[in-house]
Amino acid sequence: MNAGGRGKRYSSDINVTPFVDVMLVLLIIFMVTAPMMTEGLDVDLPRTKAVEALPVDDDHIIVGVDPKGTVFLDEQSVSLEDLTDRLRGQAFSGRKEVFLRADRTVPYGTIVDVMGRIREAGIDRFGVVAERPDEGGR
Repeated sequence: MNAGGRGKRYSSDINVTPFVDVMLVLLIIFMVTAPMMTEGLDVDLPRTKAVEALPVDDDHIIVGVDPKGTVFLDEQSVSLEDLTDRLRGQAFSGRKEVFLRADRTVPYGTIVDVMGRIREAGIDRFGVVAERPDEGGR
């Protein structure tokens, strides 16, 4: 590109160095903060050898039950009576997968009741969250 009669030539190339610097800083920030964002309800999960990793995307709903039997929907306390209605609203608003995350000390009857309410909300497929046993054989 010639910008006059004096023979000066201007470069039409884009300098991407500042863009790369900003992207690297953002990458580091997300790598540091991502593990902090996955913290949630403190439950002692049951252990099993056949465990798949929980998806990291935000396209799922977590129903939690703590050791006291309190039910949580995405880390917000909810009564058992309201669970079905709240799940119905969230499940059909674009969020697809539901995972049940319950403490190992919660009675089986409570777990079955929560699972029944999830099905009553129209959700036929949902996962149960567990963790792998420790190397010590716990």
